[in-house]
Amino acid sequence: MKKIMLSLIAVICLAGFSSFSFADEMGKMKEEMMGEKNKMKEDVMGEKNKMKEDVMGEKDKMKAGVKGKADEMKGKGEAMKKEGEAMKGEMKGAADEMKGMMGK
Repeated sequence: MKKIMLSLIAVICLAGFSSFSFADEMGKMKEEMMGEKNKMKEDVMGEKNKMKEDVMGEKDKMKAGVKGKADEMKGKGEAMKKEGEAMKGEMKGAADEMKGMMGK
């Protein structure tokens, strides 16, 4: 009977110790998984920020291109306006010359 009791106590003690080590292992696994989760989260955020910077750079580049084209068109418009004014002056001069020829 003593041997059975001692065996039973030994089994109970082993079961108790193994449950403590199992809980300890679970805690370690949880910490490892949280570490991996945080690492993956940082990687995703890094990629997201990189993509955002790339998009913003491309947007700025396109904006500069559009502004350059607008400035170019504005310059052409001003040149055409000056040319039109010059032609207007020529036409007025020609009209005055015609009036002079007609004797009026």
